[in-house]
Amino acid sequence: MHLLHIDSSIRGDWSVSRQLTARAAAVWRAAHPDGTVTYRDLGAEPPPHLNSDSGLARMTPPDQHTPAQRESWELSERLVHEVKQADVVLLGLPLYNYGAPSSVKSWVDHLILPGLAYDPATSQGLLGDREFVVVASRGGGYGEGTPRNGWDHAEPWLPHGLSMTGLEPRFISAELTLAPTVPAMAELIPLHETSLAAAEKEIDNLWLPASAQR
Repeated sequence: MHLLHIDSSIRGDWSVSRQLTARAAAVWRAAHPDGTVTYRDLGAEPPPHLNSDSGLARMTPPDQHTPAQRESWELSERLVHEVKQADVVLLGLPLYNYGAPSSVKSWVDHLILPGLAYDPATSQGLLGDREFVVVASRGGGYGEGTPRNGWDHAEPWLPHGLSMTGLEPRFISAELTLAPTVPAMAELIPLHETSLAAAEKEIDNLWLPASAQR
């Protein structure tokens, strides 16, 4: 068994999403003591965004690639290969300016690779036969009844962005993560603690038999 563990937060040790993906990776290792792990840090080493020099590699025959297109295509191949090697993909997804980090958008763009991530003739996704766990963190509250309900554009976007690949994310989310550090949110700390505890419990049960879940 093989786990692909991906972080994307730029907050280092302050990051709740990193803390939660580390917890999930530890739970996975405990359930698969002989398993192996590949780690990718999109926050520290973001994939380059597709641009006018590189992006057309996906629409240009390989034997006509420019050097920039060839380099971009080869990176996309490596990123797709990492996913293909994994039985489980674990992604940390913080919310930045009401959307996904740009590094995650770039990672997704690189994964949309014809012939490797999807069949261009049939549009069938080729990466769907694996578990995809997304641990999302949000500094504020975006649920029903809140002033910013619907402002989280990361979680609704990701399944659509990856739909061509066949990857289907399962989300585990923690909200109000800024409450302990922002004085104006102090009264929301109990709600943050409840949300965090629920996310931790769901993570702890991820790879347990149903009979052992708490």
